[in-house]
Amino acid sequence: MADSTDRPGGTTDTGSGSGRSGRGKDGSGAGAPVRRRDARRNRDLLIEAAHEVFTELGLNAPLDVIARRAGVGNATLYRHFPHRAALVDAVFRDQLTGTMEAGDRARAVDDAWTGLTGYLQAVFTVLATDRGTNDLMTTHLEGVESLEAVHAHNHRTMELLLERGRHQGTIRPDVTTEDVLFALAALGRAVPALTTATNPDAWRRPLALLCDSLRAAPTPPLPSPALTPGQLNDTLHHFNR
Repeated sequence: MADSTDRPGGTTDTGSGSGRSGRGKDGSGAGAPVRRRDARRNRDLLIEAAHEVFTELGLNAPLDVIARRAGVGNATLYRHFPHRAALVDAVFRDQLTGTMEAGDRARAVDDAWTGLTGYLQAVFTVLATDRGTNDLMTTHLEGVESLEAVHAHNHRTMELLLERGRHQGTIRPDVTTEDVLFALAALGRAVPALTTATNPDAWRRPLALLCDSLRAAPTPPLPSPALTPGQLNDTLHHFNR
Protein backbone atom coordinates (compact mmCIF):
# COMPACT_ATOMS: atom_id res chain seq x y z
CA MET A 1 0.00 0.00 0.00
CA ALA A 2 2.62 2.55 1.09
CA ASP A 3 5.19 3.83 -1.38
CA SER A 4 8.79 4.42 -0.46
CA THR A 5 8.12 8.10 0.14
CA ASP A 6 5.92 7.28 3.13
CA ARG A 7 9.14 7.49 5.13
CA PRO A 8 11.36 10.58 5.08
CA GLY A 9 15.03 10.39 4.46
CA GLY A 10 17.57 10.99 1.74
CA THR A 11 15.53 13.48 -0.23
CA THR A 12 16.59 16.85 -1.55
CA ASP A 13 14.38 19.77 -0.59
CA THR A 14 13.61 22.10 -3.46
CA GLY A 15 10.85 24.01 -1.62
CA SER A 16 10.66 27.76 -1.85
CA GLY A 17 12.00 28.19 1.67
CA SER A 18 15.24 26.23 1.21
CA GLY A 19 18.66 27.84 1.28
CA ARG A 20 17.65 30.88 3.32
CA SER A 21 19.52 31.89 6.43
CA GLY A 22 16.41 33.44 7.94
CA ARG A 23 18.34 36.42 9.41
CA GLY A 24 18.39 40.05 8.42
CA LYS A 25 21.50 41.96 7.27
CA ASP A 26 22.05 43.15 10.82
CA GLY A 27 22.17 39.55 12.12
CA SER A 28 18.72 39.75 13.73
CA GLY A 29 15.87 37.32 13.15
CA ALA A 30 14.20 39.57 10.58
CA GLY A 31 13.90 36.65 8.15
CA ALA A 32 11.59 34.68 10.45
CA PRO A 33 8.32 36.22 9.14
CA VAL A 34 9.44 35.39 5.60
CA ARG A 35 10.11 31.79 6.59
CA ARG A 36 6.70 31.54 8.25
CA ARG A 37 4.99 32.92 5.14
CA ASP A 38 6.91 30.46 2.97
CA ALA A 39 5.98 27.60 5.30
CA ARG A 40 2.27 28.50 5.22
CA ARG A 41 2.40 28.82 1.43
CA ASN A 42 4.12 25.46 1.04
CA ARG A 43 1.60 23.79 3.34
CA ASP A 44 -1.30 25.25 1.36
CA LEU A 45 0.29 24.13 -1.91
CA LEU A 46 0.77 20.62 -0.56
CA ILE A 47 -2.83 20.34 0.62
CA GLU A 48 -4.16 21.59 -2.71
CA ALA A 49 -1.92 19.25 -4.70
CA ALA A 50 -2.71 16.29 -2.44
CA HIS A 51 -6.44 16.79 -2.88
CA GLU A 52 -6.01 16.80 -6.66
CA VAL A 53 -3.81 13.71 -6.67
CA PHE A 54 -5.90 11.75 -4.15
CA THR A 55 -9.04 12.55 -6.16
CA GLU A 56 -7.37 11.33 -9.35
CA LEU A 57 -5.41 8.32 -8.05
CA GLY A 58 -6.87 7.44 -4.66
CA LEU A 59 -5.29 7.53 -1.22
CA ASN A 60 -2.43 5.20 -2.18
CA ALA A 61 -1.03 7.74 -4.64
CA PRO A 62 2.78 8.18 -4.29
CA LEU A 63 3.63 11.07 -2.01
CA ASP A 64 6.50 12.21 -4.23
CA VAL A 65 3.93 12.85 -6.97
CA ILE A 66 2.16 15.19 -4.57
CA ALA A 67 5.39 16.99 -3.71
CA ARG A 68 6.21 17.49 -7.39
CA ARG A 69 2.68 18.71 -8.12
CA ALA A 70 3.05 21.26 -5.29
CA GLY A 71 6.46 22.37 -6.58
CA VAL A 72 8.35 21.48 -3.40
CA GLY A 73 10.78 18.79 -2.31
CA ASN A 74 9.98 15.65 -0.36
CA ALA A 75 11.70 17.05 2.72
CA THR A 76 9.30 20.00 2.73
CA LEU A 77 6.35 17.61 2.54
CA TYR A 78 7.60 15.61 5.52
CA ARG A 79 8.29 18.70 7.60
CA HIS A 80 4.60 19.55 7.36
CA PHE A 81 3.17 16.03 7.23
CA PRO A 82 5.40 13.37 8.80
CA HIS A 83 3.21 10.50 7.54
CA ARG A 84 0.44 9.85 5.02
CA ALA A 85 -2.34 9.87 7.63
CA ALA A 86 -1.43 13.42 8.70
CA LEU A 87 -1.65 14.64 5.10
CA VAL A 88 -4.94 12.81 4.51
CA ASP A 89 -6.40 14.34 7.66
CA ALA A 90 -5.43 17.86 6.58
CA VAL A 91 -6.81 17.38 3.06
CA PHE A 92 -10.17 15.85 3.95
CA ARG A 93 -11.00 17.28 7.38
CA ASP A 94 -13.40 19.90 5.99
CA GLN A 95 -15.05 17.37 3.67
CA LEU A 96 -15.55 14.91 6.51
CA THR A 97 -16.93 17.66 8.72
CA GLY A 98 -19.49 18.32 6.00
CA THR A 99 -20.53 14.67 6.15
CA MET A 100 -21.18 14.97 9.89
CA GLU A 101 -23.20 18.13 9.30
CA ALA A 102 -25.34 16.20 6.80
CA GLY A 103 -25.84 13.56 9.48
CA ASP A 104 -26.94 16.18 11.99
CA ARG A 105 -29.50 17.51 9.50
CA ALA A 106 -30.82 13.99 8.93
CA ARG A 107 -31.16 13.37 12.67
CA ALA A 108 -33.26 16.52 12.98
CA VAL A 109 -35.86 15.29 10.46
CA ASP A 110 -38.90 13.83 12.22
CA ASP A 111 -39.68 11.29 9.50
CA ALA A 112 -36.93 8.68 9.66
CA TRP A 113 -37.29 7.50 6.07
CA THR A 114 -36.94 11.04 4.71
CA GLY A 115 -33.95 11.69 6.95
CA LEU A 116 -32.26 8.42 5.99
CA THR A 117 -32.68 8.72 2.23
CA GLY A 118 -31.69 12.39 2.24
CA TYR A 119 -28.55 11.60 4.23
CA LEU A 120 -27.53 8.78 1.88
CA GLN A 121 -28.11 10.98 -1.16
CA ALA A 122 -25.81 13.62 0.34
CA VAL A 123 -23.09 11.11 1.21
CA PHE A 124 -23.14 9.34 -2.16
CA THR A 125 -23.05 12.62 -4.05
CA VAL A 126 -19.63 13.17 -2.47
CA LEU A 127 -18.49 9.56 -2.97
CA ALA A 128 -19.29 9.81 -6.68
CA THR A 129 -17.27 12.98 -7.27
CA ASP A 130 -14.22 12.61 -5.02
CA ARG A 131 -12.24 9.37 -5.16
CA GLY A 132 -10.11 10.31 -2.17
CA THR A 133 -13.15 10.80 0.05
CA ASN A 134 -14.62 7.59 -1.36
CA ASP A 135 -11.50 5.67 -0.30
CA LEU A 136 -11.71 7.19 3.15
CA MET A 137 -15.39 6.57 3.74
CA THR A 138 -15.51 3.00 2.43
CA THR A 139 -12.34 1.56 3.98
CA HIS A 140 -10.46 1.84 7.24
CA LEU A 141 -7.30 3.97 7.37
CA GLU A 142 -5.47 4.12 10.70
CA GLY A 143 -4.34 7.39 12.26
CA VAL A 144 -6.72 9.87 10.56
CA GLU A 145 -8.34 11.64 13.49
CA SER A 146 -11.15 13.28 11.54
CA LEU A 147 -11.98 9.94 9.90
CA GLU A 148 -12.38 8.21 13.25
CA ALA A 149 -14.78 10.97 14.29
CA VAL A 150 -16.86 10.76 11.11
CA HIS A 151 -17.10 6.96 11.28
CA ALA A 152 -18.40 7.17 14.84
CA HIS A 153 -20.82 9.95 13.90
CA ASN A 154 -22.01 8.06 10.81
CA HIS A 155 -22.60 4.90 12.85
CA ARG A 156 -24.64 6.81 15.42
CA THR A 157 -26.62 8.62 12.70
CA MET A 158 -27.57 5.34 11.05
CA GLU A 159 -28.36 3.76 14.40
CA LEU A 160 -30.71 6.59 15.37
CA LEU A 161 -32.47 6.73 12.00
CA LEU A 162 -32.98 2.98 11.80
CA GLU A 163 -34.28 2.81 15.36
CA ARG A 164 -36.68 5.68 14.68
CA GLY A 165 -37.77 4.08 11.42
CA ARG A 166 -38.52 0.80 13.13
CA HIS A 167 -40.70 2.60 15.67
CA GLN A 168 -42.45 4.49 12.86
CA GLY A 169 -43.02 1.26 10.93
CA THR A 170 -41.06 2.33 7.84
CA ILE A 171 -37.88 0.27 8.37
CA ARG A 172 -37.90 -3.54 8.46
CA PRO A 173 -37.45 -4.75 12.04
CA ASP A 174 -34.61 -7.24 11.45
CA VAL A 175 -32.07 -4.97 9.74
CA THR A 176 -29.10 -3.81 11.82
CA THR A 177 -26.81 -0.81 11.62
CA GLU A 178 -23.93 -3.06 10.58
CA ASP A 179 -26.05 -4.60 7.81
CA VAL A 180 -26.64 -1.17 6.32
CA LEU A 181 -23.10 0.18 6.77
CA PHE A 182 -21.58 -2.90 5.14
CA ALA A 183 -23.95 -2.67 2.17
CA LEU A 184 -23.26 1.05 1.81
CA ALA A 185 -19.48 0.51 1.94
CA ALA A 186 -19.65 -2.19 -0.73
CA LEU A 187 -21.81 -0.03 -2.98
CA GLY A 188 -19.63 3.00 -2.33
CA ARG A 189 -16.51 1.11 -3.44
CA ALA A 190 -18.22 0.31 -6.73
CA VAL A 191 -19.26 3.91 -7.41
CA PRO A 192 -16.03 5.14 -9.12
CA ALA A 193 -16.02 2.26 -11.60
CA LEU A 194 -19.76 2.56 -12.15
CA THR A 195 -19.71 6.28 -12.89
CA THR A 196 -16.60 6.01 -15.08
CA ALA A 197 -18.11 3.25 -17.20
CA THR A 198 -21.58 4.79 -17.47
CA ASN A 199 -22.55 8.28 -16.29
CA PRO A 200 -22.02 10.47 -13.20
CA ASP A 201 -25.50 9.72 -11.80
CA ALA A 202 -25.42 5.94 -12.32
CA TRP A 203 -25.08 5.36 -8.56
CA ARG A 204 -28.61 6.62 -7.94
CA ARG A 205 -30.27 3.44 -9.23
CA PRO A 206 -28.40 0.88 -7.03
CA LEU A 207 -28.72 3.21 -4.04
CA ALA A 208 -32.50 3.39 -4.60
CA LEU A 209 -32.63 -0.41 -4.78
CA LEU A 210 -30.62 -0.67 -1.57
CA CYS A 211 -32.92 1.78 0.20
CA ASP A 212 -35.98 -0.14 -0.97
CA SER A 213 -34.55 -3.28 0.61
CA LEU A 214 -34.71 -1.53 3.99
CA ARG A 215 -38.41 -0.76 3.78
CA ALA A 216 -40.78 -2.51 6.16
CA ALA A 217 -42.82 -5.07 4.18
CA PRO A 218 -43.89 -8.71 4.42
CA THR A 219 -40.48 -10.27 3.70
CA PRO A 220 -38.75 -13.48 4.81
CA PRO A 221 -36.13 -13.17 7.58
CA LEU A 222 -32.60 -12.28 6.51
CA PRO A 223 -30.23 -15.27 6.27
CA SER A 224 -27.16 -15.82 8.48
CA PRO A 225 -26.22 -13.83 11.59
CA ALA A 226 -25.79 -10.06 11.38
CA LEU A 227 -22.28 -8.57 11.49
CA THR A 228 -21.02 -7.37 14.85
CA PRO A 229 -19.40 -3.90 15.05
CA GLY A 230 -15.98 -5.58 15.29
CA GLN A 231 -16.62 -7.76 12.26
CA LEU A 232 -17.70 -4.72 10.25
CA ASN A 233 -14.52 -2.86 11.20
CA ASP A 234 -12.33 -5.85 10.27
CA THR A 235 -14.11 -6.24 6.92
CA LEU A 236 -13.64 -2.57 6.01
CA HIS A 237 -9.98 -2.82 6.99
CA HIS A 238 -9.51 -5.68 4.51
CA PHE A 239 -11.10 -3.58 1.76
CA ASN A 240 -7.98 -1.41 1.73
CA ARG A 241 -5.51 -4.27 1.24
